[in-house]
Amino acid sequence: MHQYLKSIGFGLVKGKKAQKEVIRDTRDSFTQYDLVSQGEEDFCEYRKEYAPGIGISLYGTLEKDEIFSPDYYCPYLIGTGVTSYADIFVEQRIDKDSYVGICEEPKVGINLIFTLQNIMEYKKEVQRKGASIRYKSVTLSGLGNKGTILLPIKKNEEQQKKQQEDVHNRMMLMSAAKNGDPQAMESLTLEDIDTYSKVSRRLASEDVFSIVESYLMPYGVECDCYSVLGEILELYEVENELTTESLYIMKLEVNGLQFDVCVPAAGLTGEPKEGRRFKGVVWMQGRINF
Repeated sequence: MHQYLKSIGFGLVKGKKAQKEVIRDTRDSFTQYDLVSQGEEDFCEYRKEYAPGIGISLYGTLEKDEIFSPDYYCPYLIGTGVTSYADIFVEQRIDKDSYVGICEEPKVGINLIFTLQNIMEYKKEVQRKGASIRYKSVTLSGLGNKGTILLPIKKNEEQQKKQQEDVHNRMMLMSAAKNGDPQAMESLTLEDIDTYSKVSRRLASEDVFSIVESYLMPYGVECDCYSVLGEILELYEVENELTTESLYIMKLEVNGLQFDVCVPAAGLTGEPKEGRRFKGVVWMQGRINF
């Protein structure tokens, strides 16, 4: 996770010694603290905010003698709004006391995997409700170290309306196919073949990013990292109060989903503006709304 310290304004923090100093600052001058009892020891979270909605969470155990043993840390960006109301599942990682969420979002056609941000809230809900726990929605966000700003694709009102209808129809077909509808499966297959044929013809004379408006695809071997291309709906600039590095917070629309992304200004190629598009690799995080 240390590579994403750069995403929240710690680009000059290199080496284990410098990282330990940042973690020590998080623990000693935290802005939020939470604790969950787990028998003989307590699971703790120290959270330090370095810009509005941006910071570092430090997790570890507090033993009976009040000695805190740090386990791992996690840079974060708290997203806004609601990204999805689709079904959500939570699984614990094998190597440490952290969790990943799995969102079965039909708009993108894949299961979105994200690192859970509100671990303490989740643990308390599990202790109170056990197997009867229910999730209302999820708010996703992403951290990226670099990215490229692309110009938008020109569309008239009629084209925009048709695109929204196509997205809605495809989502309905995917939902039906998931439930075992053979006709929906056949329709999706024929639609994919037709799309491939059209794209292949256009690629002979057009750039791929003038054809593909947005995408969200798994990236690399990490299950919660994605390559994204999406339209910038909102944009504002903040500053890391410790390092004074400038950061851009962008609300993106990607395949019908909306979520916030934080990228350092120094890592962006091009000038970000509302209506333009962002292309980059992000580490996906999420807060489950109970």
